[in-house]
Amino acid sequence: MLKLLKNTRNPYQPVQRVYCSSTSKKDTQKTIPKNVLETYQTAQLQSENGAIYDKKPFKIHLDQNKLYSWCLCGKSKSQPICDGTHKNEFLKIKLRPIRFKVEKTGDYWLCNCKHTKHRPFCDGTHKEQHIQDAVK
Repeated sequence: MLKLLKNTRNPYQPVQRVYCSSTSKKDTQKTIPKNVLETYQTAQLQSENGAIYDKKPFKIHLDQNKLYSWCLCGKSKSQPICDGTHKNEFLKIKLRPIRFKVEKTGDYWLCNCKHTKHRPFCDGTHKEQHIQDAVK
């Protein structure tokens, strides 16, 4: 009986998922992409998460040398890309967007639940029950 319990996976333990599809067919192993600008900025160190916009990630085509701004506050009308809504002083939003670049051109899954640990890329956190319950 104890042996069976050891082999069961904890449902709250994060599992590495594949969320990037490269344009190259040689790329067989896929992982969560890395933000090229992560070491040059501090926006990803914000401890708060924004408002949950959706309980599913958003697939988007991104180019290698282009700078993008991912909405962290969850209030942007052009989700998942920031449209500057956080600058409205009447909304009193303290969260800033995450600026990012990708290593290679391709399709990427960007987080819409705003709870990912790999900002701005989806890591499967949206599958947790409290996030699924938050958006109806």
